[in-house]
Amino acid sequence: MTARVADKTAVVIGGASGIGWASAELLAKEGATVVIADIDADKAGDRAHELGGRARSRRVDVSDEESVRALFEDTANEVGSVDITLNCAGVNLPGLITELDAGSWQRTIDLCLTGAFLVMKHSARTMATGAAITSIASLNARQPAAGFAGYCAAKAGLTMLTQVAALELGARGIRVNAISPGLVETPLVQGLTSHPAIQTEFTDNTPLGRNGLPADIAEAVLYLSSDSASWVTGEILDINGGAHLRRYPDLMRHLADASDQPSH
Repeated sequence: MTARVADKTAVVIGGASGIGWASAELLAKEGATVVIADIDADKAGDRAHELGGRARSRRVDVSDEESVRALFEDTANEVGSVDITLNCAGVNLPGLITELDAGSWQRTIDLCLTGAFLVMKHSARTMATGAAITSIASLNARQPAAGFAGYCAAKAGLTMLTQVAALELGARGIRVNAISPGLVETPLVQGLTSHPAIQTEFTDNTPLGRNGLPADIAEAVLYLSSDSASWVTGEILDINGGAHLRRYPDLMRHLADASDQPSH
């Protein structure tokens, strides 16, 4: 079987863990030269070493335009044009609107939305016809969640940014898409999956009845990055076990209930 992204160069931002790492592994397995880019330079280096071959690592801070610009320009200078970009960077600093401080709001917007803009801007400058940019959005791009004002707003903005970029870059043959996962078992959501009431409500509101795995999202990343998706752009792909068909759990209520319980 022919490798699906053979001879392509992929930059995976947030590639040291979770969805980013699962995607980097799969892209490398399918023939891509992978650059693991992450805020954690040491972990990115370790991951590149695990991949072996032509894999390399780079520290990047998506909230710093110079850092993003240098990542893509240096990669293009070293290996030629970038063919695949995956942006998994993000953060969620929760809080009710009446209590959320402006700094936490801004940090969430900076990483989840402005960072995505900078990644699109500078990756597209290094790309040729047939290239693909994929962002990781969220179920929260369409389903509101109390306490997630910044995150929901940023991810909703990211989906529209994706569609605008698809319009603008289509003439150059660059495809731009996003994936909206539901609850995926990564280190970032251990606090949710370890809470029995929250986990139960997520499961009850997911028709397929289970959490996602990083590999579930990586397979979609591979598809959107490959020539199999050569006529797909501006798409927001829901991969959440059908959770978008129901409702989002009331996380703040569950957390408040837990804090009211006596300790033992």
